Amino acid sequence: MPGTNSSTAFWRDRPVFITGATGLLGAWLVRRLQAMGAEVVCLVRDWVPHSEFVAARLIDQVRVIRGDVRDQETLERALGEYEIATVFHLAAQTTVGVANRNPVSTLDVNIRGTWSLLEACRRSPTVSQVVIASSDKAYGDQDVLPYTENTALQGQHPYDVSKSCADLLGQMYARTYDLPIAITRCGNFYGGGDLNWNRIVPGTIRSVLRGERPVIRSDGQFVRDYFYVEDGAASYMLLAEQLATRPELRGEAFNFSNGRQTSVLELVTMLLAVMGSNLEPDVRNEASHEIQVQYLDATKARQLLSWAPSFTLEAGLQSTLHWYEQYFRTPSLPQGPQHV
Repeated sequence: MPGTNSSTAFWRDRPVFITGATGLLGAWLVRRLQAMGAEVVCLVRDWVPHSEFVAARLIDQVRVIRGDVRDQETLERALGEYEIATVFHLAAQTTVGVANRNPVSTLDVNIRGTWSLLEACRRSPTVSQVVIASSDKAYGDQDVLPYTENTALQGQHPYDVSKSCADLLGQMYARTYDLPIAITRCGNFYGGGDLNWNRIVPGTIRSVLRGERPVIRSDGQFVRDYFYVEDGAASYMLLAEQLATRPELRGEAFNFSNGRQTSVLELVTMLLAVMGSNLEPDVRNEASHEIQVQYLDATKARQLLSWAPSFTLEAGLQSTLHWYEQYFRTPSLPQGPQHV
């Protein structure tokens, strides 16, 4: 399996609990854990029939608990009954536009959901590692780039604030209660299985395959780290493994990034080239309340975890395009908006 430094011996028969399995990263993480022989238990709130988690029949290979990440009683029952050892907390409302329109529900899921899970972990006698998904958005808008792990967390808009708070909650539970928690701060994930067509990679690919101009909501100059989802799943597993034997990692946060800064317009241009398209992007300049430029320094992960990405941006985009070409060849699958 590409992009893995994970130990099969560590994961074989290991009880693992995942929130957010129906999301982009969650599905790829489930796939990798299954390949390593882990006993995977997933908390699922909404039935999303065409998510990768369901469509690839990953759901048939795991134990599923129907529930909400804000329901601490359900979380405590799951951790206890399945004697969970490792927890990956990915569940969140992750779309910036949705957060701006619906701040209360975003804050509720992303913040209350995090403390509910961490409190359940604190009360569990079996949980040995917890990896929490924060985000590069937790840093907010900064004058000094790239962001390092010492950069202050200062989100100002709804989604950014929710991730700043969730990140700090993880640090609080690690330092106050000595919980074995580590935190990931990743760039913008992309990869096969993302059915949120408002995101730039899946939206561009779908438009071009339909012969339509790809839409850029911003002015195209926003700069981001684009991080391939298989590299993301591998980094989460590596961090959990190292957390198991290195108590000094408790409460630590790690940036994960391929180290390449790319504007939205550059990314779309790359996709058009990969797809052999002459279409011109439709640049609408409508985005608001979003950070203009952000990118990460992943030196800490490279040095302390001996981590490195396995996919270049070009290779990740090629792999992603292949997934969507297969997806759109399957007539039974819907091609409209999905909310994961």
